[in-house]
Amino acid sequence: MALLYGLLWRLLLLLVHVNRALVSWLRVRLRSWKGRLWERAVAALLLPLALAGFPDQQKKLNRNPDANANPVTGKRTANRRARWLSDGRSLEKLPVHIGLLVAEEELSYTDIANLVVWCMAVGISYVSVYDHHGIFRKNNSRMLEEIVRQQDLLGVDGSKCNVEFLTNGTDEHQRHVVSCRPTVKVLSPEDGKQSIVQAAQQLCRSVENKERSSQDISVSMLDILLRESKNIPDPELVVKFGPVDSTLGFLPWHIRLTEFISLPSHRNVSYEDLLGVLQQYGACQQRLGQ
Repeated sequence: MALLYGLLWRLLLLLVHVNRALVSWLRVRLRSWKGRLWERAVAALLLPLALAGFPDQQKKLNRNPDANANPVTGKRTANRRARWLSDGRSLEKLPVHIGLLVAEEELSYTDIANLVVWCMAVGISYVSVYDHHGIFRKNNSRMLEEIVRQQDLLGVDGSKCNVEFLTNGTDEHQRHVVSCRPTVKVLSPEDGKQSIVQAAQQLCRSVENKERSSQDISVSMLDILLRESKNIPDPELVVKFGPVDSTLGFLPWHIRLTEFISLPSHRNVSYEDLLGVLQQYGACQQRLGQ
């Protein structure tokens, strides 16, 4: 029994020591926390007074809100833009108009927007985006938002674009002007076949109204009407994404001299993939039927 009492007594002493140590630790932490809280309160009170003492500096900050931007990020973005411009100038030839033909079922708006922004960054003036189901056209607002977002993320400052969505192959456009730089056209199959039908109907109406004679109807006249309706140059290069070996109705009247280069997929495509395609196009020799 005496042994049991001795063990209980030692246990009580141990609990007392633990309790004292815990109370001491909490007191130290409480003082430290109160000290930090007091310092923050004083800093919050004194900061407006400190800024008021330097009105010139305050004006500079107001004039230049990006003065505190991360210089490392800014330098990286500038280097990236300089590289894209340099790559564009180093190519043997650069297409004025490039088409992005997606022959895949699963579409990635982010990857297509990246491709559009990279094309603009290297100096391409016209970019056409096409899928054979017309999904990009149906979701044109999402396409536009993704292009603008990728421009901001990739730091393509000053290269924002004029995005147009052709409506039923006519010269009536849904136009979303971000600025007056490179033009992006989002196309669907109707912009190919339907535009040919409408140009033919226009010719027939002009003959019916005696504005033209039947002898005036020719391939060259149809060609003029079709080019007026699209108001863009023929694409020199079309990049096709996917396993299907077909143009899938992409602007059939405008691609007689177009170079087609295929990539396995548009998903997770990289800038190096696009640059490789442009280098391949720059090295090819187009015989133009000779």
